[in-house]
Amino acid sequence: MSESSQNNKRIAKNTLLLYFRMFFIMAVTLFTSRVVLSALGVEDYGIYNVVGGIVAMMGVLNGAMSVSTQRYLTFELGRGDMVRLKQTFSLCLTIFFLLSIILFVLAETIGLWFLNTQLVIPQERMAAANWIYQFSILSCISSLITMPYNAAIIAHERMNVYAYVGIIEVILKLVIVYLILILPADRLISYGFLFMVSHFIVTGIYIGYCMRKFVETRYCWYWEKPLFKELVSYSGWNLFGSLSGIVKGQGLNILLNMFFNPAVNAARGIAFQINAAITQFFTNFYTAVRPQITKYYAQGNMEEMHKLIFRSSKLSFYLIMLISLPIIIEAPFIVNLWLGQLPEYVVPFTRLIIAISAVDCMATPLMTAAHATGNIRLYQSSVGTMTILNVPISYIFLKLGYSPLMVFYISLAIAVICLFMRLWIVRRLMEFPVMEYIVKVFGTCLMVCAISLILPLAAHLVLEESFISVVMVCLISLLSSIVGIYFIGMDNKEKQFVWEVINKKILHKKN
Repeated sequence: MSESSQNNKRIAKNTLLLYFRMFFIMAVTLFTSRVVLSALGVEDYGIYNVVGGIVAMMGVLNGAMSVSTQRYLTFELGRGDMVRLKQTFSLCLTIFFLLSIILFVLAETIGLWFLNTQLVIPQERMAAANWIYQFSILSCISSLITMPYNAAIIAHERMNVYAYVGIIEVILKLVIVYLILILPADRLISYGFLFMVSHFIVTGIYIGYCMRKFVETRYCWYWEKPLFKELVSYSGWNLFGSLSGIVKGQGLNILLNMFFNPAVNAARGIAFQINAAITQFFTNFYTAVRPQITKYYAQGNMEEMHKLIFRSSKLSFYLIMLISLPIIIEAPFIVNLWLGQLPEYVVPFTRLIIAISAVDCMATPLMTAAHATGNIRLYQSSVGTMTILNVPISYIFLKLGYSPLMVFYISLAIAVICLFMRLWIVRRLMEFPVMEYIVKVFGTCLMVCAISLILPLAAHLVLEESFISVVMVCLISLLSSIVGIYFIGMDNKEKQFVWEVINKKILHKKN
């Protein structure tokens, strides 16, 4: 079996394991979200969403160093240099400890001031909001320290670990939901505390596993000025990119709070929960793909790297489309069935956020390709600046009296612009067939989506709304999408691969 075939087999196996984890977690999350919303109420749910968002802004260093660590560990694994791998991990962990101290200081000064003076929170809930804030800080620091270990798991492509830990996460979520219903304490504070404890437990499991399985994750003091400067330089530009994402996400969340009320933040939080469940189909697949893109670059195998970028971009979009089309069409009925109520703005927010995610998922392999080169200054400065523009542009429109929907229309337009910016940047960093990508990936995905939408949308308009009609629309949407993807969205080699998998994994087993 060729190396390329082995890599494809490994990607497929890891993707299946991650999907097992995803479906398990998703089923429980859908249940617990409804219970939590009912237990906390719309106002407290909105407070939890916006207060946790402040800590996410302070945790921007987390995202910046996380991507940097994954890139360097995967790169060294691709080269097979285990000594350098251990040195890189130890130095990365040292940097993460320093960043956790910086995060704590920023959160307890600037962040605390912002929480108590700038956010619109009812006075009687300020004490609870401050408790939630402190719990969120500790959870964020815990995530920061865990990042090098998670990066090692991804670099080694041990995705089965995530599947097993996912079972534990699900059990903890169910325990949290049960406890907030029976504990006599304030439910919002109890929820924040229990969520923090469950976060610590999962963090401890990941660290313990890595220290047992991967020699390089057993920390030892190591210092190398050139490597430190290289990591900090790479992370510095990546920090700007991470900052732009946080400013866009949580900055817009805060804008909505400033111009409207916590109920709008709650609607946004619910919409993002739905979107998070959908994008897991892309995230789990891409988590398995991402290390291979970096390893191909480290080995100088550009042809296989380009093929993987093309296919992963299309498949990421298709995975989101398969699930999101019926949800977009039948959003009012599905949300009402899920939550037992239909908060204002949840449906349009959900539809727009899903559309933004579908565009972003196509661009993610291009981002990984740029990161693999190690030269990310142009990428982060250009795309990051464009992403940050979401906030000032949205502020102007909200100040002029537009509805909160305008925030997401602006985000969708900027997401499309950023996709083409990424293509232009990747072409400058390496020999990349931009026009071929536009035609075979972007154009093909739009065509498949448009054609797949015709039949389910027609069924939705013709049938009277009921549980049976919604199920029929979902089935028609799924069938229409599969047919569109196979006959329009896949080339001959991809079709051949699908039939080989069916023959080996299904027909062969039956025989």
